[in-house]
Amino acid sequence: MKVDRLIQGCQVFNVYRKRFESADVAIIDDKFAYVGAPLAEIVASEVINGKGKWMIPGLVDIHLHVESTMLTPSEFSAGILVQGTTTAVTDPHEIANVFGVKGVQAMLDLEDGPADLFYGIPSSVPSTNFETTGGIIDQPEVRALLDHPKILCLGEVMNFHDLVAEGETRIKRLIATMSERSPRPIIEGHCPRLSGLDLQKFLFAGVDADHTQQTVESLREKIGLGMFVEIQDKSLSPELLKAVVDEKMSEHCCLVTDDTMVDILVSEGHLNRVFRRAVGMGLPVEEAIYLTTYTPARRMGLTDRGSIAPGRLADFVILDDVSTFAIHQIYKNGRLANTEALPLSKKIFPEEFYSSVHLTSRTISDFDIAATGDFAKCRLMRVNQESTFTEEVHVDVPVKDGKLAWENQGFGMIAVFDRYTGKKSAFGFVDGDCLKKGAIATTYAHDHHNLMVIGYSTSDMLKAANRVIEIQGGMTAVLNDEFISEIALPVAGILSDKPLASVAKE
Repeated sequence: MKVDRLIQGCQVFNVYRKRFESADVAIIDDKFAYVGAPLAEIVASEVINGKGKWMIPGLVDIHLHVESTMLTPSEFSAGILVQGTTTAVTDPHEIANVFGVKGVQAMLDLEDGPADLFYGIPSSVPSTNFETTGGIIDQPEVRALLDHPKILCLGEVMNFHDLVAEGETRIKRLIATMSERSPRPIIEGHCPRLSGLDLQKFLFAGVDADHTQQTVESLREKIGLGMFVEIQDKSLSPELLKAVVDEKMSEHCCLVTDDTMVDILVSEGHLNRVFRRAVGMGLPVEEAIYLTTYTPARRMGLTDRGSIAPGRLADFVILDDVSTFAIHQIYKNGRLANTEALPLSKKIFPEEFYSSVHLTSRTISDFDIAATGDFAKCRLMRVNQESTFTEEVHVDVPVKDGKLAWENQGFGMIAVFDRYTGKKSAFGFVDGDCLKKGAIATTYAHDHHNLMVIGYSTSDMLKAANRVIEIQGGMTAVLNDEFISEIALPVAGILSDKPLASVAKE
């Protein structure tokens, strides 16, 4: 039997038995051809000594957003491959909120990077009826994307009220359209704090996965009702991981990243970072591998990968140390991985993506909030770093010259300006685990990606906002009327077209 390469004597992870076994692994073209004891009849063009090493399938991350890194897809692909992630499924609902179906299509049309990227069709554009966005995904848009080979699922459904409302709604139309392709399509969900009858309504509507923050109780309830749970970093705890193992729930969950900022990607890793944290909290290494390879691939119907077995895609990682995920080599499609992104050229997206902030310069009066009387009772959002949920509190804000005199009151202002038509604005107050002085302006603002400004002085907020408008999207920090730093995000106001290392530094 002639093969292209043979890895000898590795400790090879068998996902079907959830254990390591000493074995030789032979590869023909891009697939595994043999896994087992040494055989004299196997003749290889290349022989690799794997003794003292561990071999596991390439990591598969099925819930993330490329836009969270602010990178182009090919740069993102190269960035995750060096961390051991060989396959990822991304929900491009950030760029879809800016450009609608054109944004999704632009991502699909770009040249592939070294890791495989698949896509979900964004279901939440806009994510709520209160948001002003640059596009809408409805039935015609889903049909336009449905047959693309990179499309695997409907992205996270987050509007519970529309899902269970009487009569026809947009999200019901999207799920019905997905069913035209398959009688039981893969529908991803977003349902924090949903429980009891409401959770069962969610499942009844066809949404059978969740990636939001979990407790041991929510994990038990959701899995017990047939839901697949994608466990991200913020859900990890020794108690939750112990429950996964003790109660034999690993068939019904996996580990995911969701959002990874580019500086964290470079300094700490990707799905391998979640892997290491989980193992550090007591999850057995074998379970951690299972939850980052086999179960996510199976959830997305990617039956050609996620295991080291004959006929499967030869995506794998050779490790020096398995518990710390110390990478020795990464193989993609049976070959030592090329972890270089494609050379970047200017204007890799359509021209209109580089001029998407349709706002004129702001003036100081744009930050005024009219009020009457001596004081006004106002709502304030209190941010908690440990959770994505905010707390509503009320504050009495003094009124001067018919405007709220909010500065120097111990909290900041948040202002949002409609970047798509320039006709709307909204204001609020914020404190807690967030900005304490100066101002930051950004067009990277989930999920609408309008121009958002947070600050403690209107002059700093004005300067930051106008700089972001000037550079057609990005993030700028100002303190005492001086620019501190910025990152330009000229692609749809949310992505950089620079190389990964440069964006990470910025």
